[in-house]
Amino acid sequence: MSVTFYWYPSCGTCKKAKKWFDEAEIDYESVHIVNDPPSEEQLKDYVNMSGKPVKKFFNTSGKKYRELNMKEKIKQASEEDMIKWLASDGMLIKRPIVTDGEYVTVGFNQEEFEKNWAK
Repeated sequence: MSVTFYWYPSCGTCKKAKKWFDEAEIDYESVHIVNDPPSEEQLKDYVNMSGKPVKKFFNTSGKKYRELNMKEKIKQASEEDMIKWLASDGMLIKRPIVTDGEYVTVGFNQEEFEKNWAK
Protein backbone atom coordinates (compact mmCIF):
# COMPACT_ATOMS: atom_id res chain seq x y z
CA MET A 1 0.00 0.00 0.00
CA SER A 2 1.41 3.35 -1.03
CA VAL A 3 0.34 6.18 1.27
CA THR A 4 0.75 9.89 0.62
CA PHE A 5 0.96 12.02 3.75
CA TYR A 6 0.37 15.77 3.25
CA TRP A 7 1.73 17.58 6.27
CA TYR A 8 3.22 20.78 7.65
CA PRO A 9 6.32 20.01 9.74
CA SER A 10 5.55 22.68 12.39
CA CYS A 11 2.02 21.37 12.94
CA GLY A 12 1.55 19.47 16.22
CA THR A 13 -1.26 17.33 14.80
CA CYS A 14 0.91 16.41 11.82
CA LYS A 15 3.74 15.41 14.15
CA LYS A 16 1.38 13.09 16.06
CA ALA A 17 0.23 11.51 12.79
CA LYS A 18 3.82 11.10 11.57
CA LYS A 19 4.79 9.49 14.88
CA TRP A 20 1.83 7.11 14.56
CA PHE A 21 2.92 6.08 11.03
CA ASP A 22 6.54 5.65 12.14
CA GLU A 23 5.60 3.55 15.20
CA ALA A 24 3.20 1.43 13.11
CA GLU A 25 6.04 0.97 10.60
CA ILE A 26 3.86 2.08 7.70
CA ASP A 27 5.68 3.45 4.69
CA TYR A 28 4.51 6.78 3.39
CA GLU A 29 5.56 9.54 1.06
CA SER A 30 5.49 12.85 2.89
CA VAL A 31 4.49 15.99 0.98
CA HIS A 32 4.90 19.48 2.46
CA ILE A 33 1.33 20.79 2.19
CA VAL A 34 2.39 24.46 2.02
CA ASN A 35 5.24 24.09 -0.47
CA ASP A 36 3.38 21.54 -2.61
CA PRO A 37 -0.39 21.73 -1.91
CA PRO A 38 -2.74 19.34 -3.67
CA SER A 39 -4.10 20.62 -6.99
CA GLU A 40 -7.77 21.43 -7.58
CA GLU A 41 -8.20 18.07 -9.33
CA GLN A 42 -6.55 16.20 -6.47
CA LEU A 43 -8.69 18.03 -3.91
CA LYS A 44 -11.87 17.17 -5.83
CA ASP A 45 -10.82 13.52 -5.78
CA TYR A 46 -9.92 13.67 -2.08
CA VAL A 47 -13.28 15.23 -1.18
CA ASN A 48 -15.09 12.50 -3.12
CA MET A 49 -12.97 9.70 -1.64
CA SER A 50 -13.36 11.01 1.91
CA GLY A 51 -17.15 11.22 1.76
CA LYS A 52 -16.88 14.51 3.68
CA PRO A 53 -18.12 17.92 2.56
CA VAL A 54 -15.41 20.23 1.21
CA LYS A 55 -15.92 22.53 4.24
CA LYS A 56 -14.30 19.81 6.38
CA PHE A 57 -11.04 20.34 4.45
CA PHE A 58 -10.57 23.87 5.82
CA ASN A 59 -8.15 24.51 8.68
CA THR A 60 -10.72 26.48 10.67
CA SER A 61 -8.30 27.12 13.54
CA GLY A 62 -5.62 28.53 11.26
CA LYS A 63 -4.40 32.10 11.19
CA LYS A 64 -4.86 32.35 7.40
CA TYR A 65 -8.47 31.15 7.69
CA ARG A 66 -9.21 33.97 10.16
CA GLU A 67 -7.23 36.62 8.26
CA LEU A 68 -9.13 35.91 5.03
CA ASN A 69 -12.50 35.75 6.87
CA MET A 70 -13.11 32.33 5.33
CA LYS A 71 -15.86 31.54 7.85
CA GLU A 72 -18.06 34.11 6.13
CA LYS A 73 -16.81 33.45 2.60
CA ILE A 74 -17.55 29.72 2.61
CA LYS A 75 -21.16 30.22 3.78
CA GLN A 76 -22.22 31.29 0.29
CA ALA A 77 -19.39 29.74 -1.75
CA SER A 78 -19.75 26.98 -4.28
CA GLU A 79 -17.79 23.75 -3.86
CA GLU A 80 -15.73 24.81 -6.88
CA ASP A 81 -14.78 28.13 -5.23
CA MET A 82 -13.85 26.40 -1.98
CA ILE A 83 -11.61 23.92 -3.82
CA LYS A 84 -9.90 26.80 -5.68
CA TRP A 85 -9.19 28.57 -2.37
CA LEU A 86 -7.81 25.40 -0.79
CA ALA A 87 -5.58 24.66 -3.79
CA SER A 88 -4.25 28.23 -3.75
CA ASP A 89 -2.90 28.12 -0.19
CA GLY A 90 -1.82 25.01 1.73
CA MET A 91 -2.24 26.90 5.03
CA LEU A 92 -6.01 26.87 4.48
CA ILE A 93 -6.10 23.08 4.34
CA LYS A 94 -6.83 20.99 7.41
CA ARG A 95 -3.94 18.64 7.96
CA PRO A 96 -2.69 16.10 7.64
CA ILE A 97 -4.37 14.67 4.58
CA VAL A 98 -3.55 11.01 4.03
CA THR A 99 -4.52 9.00 0.98
CA ASP A 100 -3.75 5.69 -0.65
CA GLY A 101 -5.58 6.63 -3.85
CA GLU A 102 -8.78 4.94 -2.72
CA TYR A 103 -9.47 6.45 0.69
CA VAL A 104 -8.68 9.77 2.37
CA THR A 105 -8.46 10.90 5.98
CA VAL A 106 -8.36 14.56 7.00
CA GLY A 107 -6.81 15.53 10.33
CA PHE A 108 -5.52 13.01 12.84
CA ASN A 109 -7.84 10.69 14.71
CA GLN A 110 -6.01 7.66 16.08
CA GLU A 111 -9.04 5.35 15.80
CA GLU A 112 -9.61 6.39 12.20
CA PHE A 113 -5.92 5.89 11.39
CA GLU A 114 -5.91 2.41 12.97
CA LYS A 115 -9.05 1.48 11.06
CA ASN A 116 -7.85 2.77 7.68
CA TRP A 117 -4.07 2.69 7.64
CA ALA A 118 -2.99 -0.19 9.90
CA LYS A 119 -3.52 -3.01 7.42
